[in-house]
Amino acid sequence: MKVMVLGSTGLTGGLLVKKLLGNPAITTVVAPVRRPLGWSHPNLESPVIDFDDMAAHAGGFSVDVLVCCLGTTIKKAGSQEAFRKVDYGYALNAASLAKEAGAKACILMSAIGASSRSSVFYSRVKGELEDAIRALQFSSLSIYQPSLLLGQREEHRTAEALGMAVMPAANRALIGPLRKYRAIEAETIAAAMTNEVSRIDAGRCVGVNVFVRQYSDIVALARF
Repeated sequence: MKVMVLGSTGLTGGLLVKKLLGNPAITTVVAPVRRPLGWSHPNLESPVIDFDDMAAHAGGFSVDVLVCCLGTTIKKAGSQEAFRKVDYGYALNAASLAKEAGAKACILMSAIGASSRSSVFYSRVKGELEDAIRALQFSSLSIYQPSLLLGQREEHRTAEALGMAVMPAANRALIGPLRKYRAIEAETIAAAMTNEVSRIDAGRCVGVNVFVRQYSDIVALARF
């Protein structure tokens, strides 16, 4: 199976690439990047591409499964417009190219609370992306909606650092319907995605199937 991971230099995407490379069911991992990764693996393809002109690299999107972990912050992007360009524009362009090239399955990293009707800009953009990728009608689409991600990032995010300090205790209080708001380790999400990819039989993907994965589902998939 050939799998593309977008966002391979991010927290979850980076963990995912390494887990996929260790999975014997995955023959090739394609990880498009803006700059060279700085490391290699016999089963890894990491082409340097222009994300503003993905169509010029359309041939590289011929994969069985696309996993999109692309994501930034408004602070890092510099503006709401720049944030939307990455989190919505790049992600949708990639998904469209992969679908046109024959991909049967897509796994999308979204966020809890994502809704195209949300009054919160971040959540609204995530929701609009979910709607747009649903419309592409992959045979299998899994939308991951985690709450706060836990893990060591290269860049410092103050709000997330504060959250990491309090969430272990807060998680215990989030039960029942509130369980979906529990913070979750990026390592757990990467494990869940890897297990889900290995269960996809691209040759038997029929119809249109959409799955929304929240905290409990992600934890269960990670233990599969």
